[in-house]
Amino acid sequence: MPKLSHFDDQGQAHMVDVSDKDVTSRIATARGRIVMNPETLAMIMDGSAKKGDVLGVARLAGIMGAKKTPDLIPLCHPLPITKVTVDLTPIPTDNAVEIEATVKTTGQTGVEMEALTAVNVAALTVYDMVKAVDKTMIITDVRVTLKDGGKSGRLVAK
Repeated sequence: MPKLSHFDDQGQAHMVDVSDKDVTSRIATARGRIVMNPETLAMIMDGSAKKGDVLGVARLAGIMGAKKTPDLIPLCHPLPITKVTVDLTPIPTDNAVEIEATVKTTGQTGVEMEALTAVNVAALTVYDMVKAVDKTMIITDVRVTLKDGGKSGRLVAK
């Protein structure tokens, strides 16, 4: 098994030193979904939620979440994020909203954590905005689907 980079030789957690890494263009995409009752999805799609534009607010929350990732994840490096996109797509056949976030930077470490955080914060915002009518929603399938740049190369997953 490969050595975990966030632990020193004594097993103590530490921030990884990336100062010797090359500055490269990096990108990561994460996806996830929130599954809900059909009536809840219909309410989101027709814009009748009492708190307003659920998908618009969740999009902004996801972008903000990506930018705040190092404040939430203790050993995550603060990075100069150059681009964040968060797309929320209703999937009526699955009673779900699919969430995809892509984060870009030019730096010495990747932006997977920022993309994952964006998806989770967007999903939590959807939940928060409509929980009064549906407390059974499920946030699921959150994963990295693309990582590119840096020493480890390109990863593409479903």
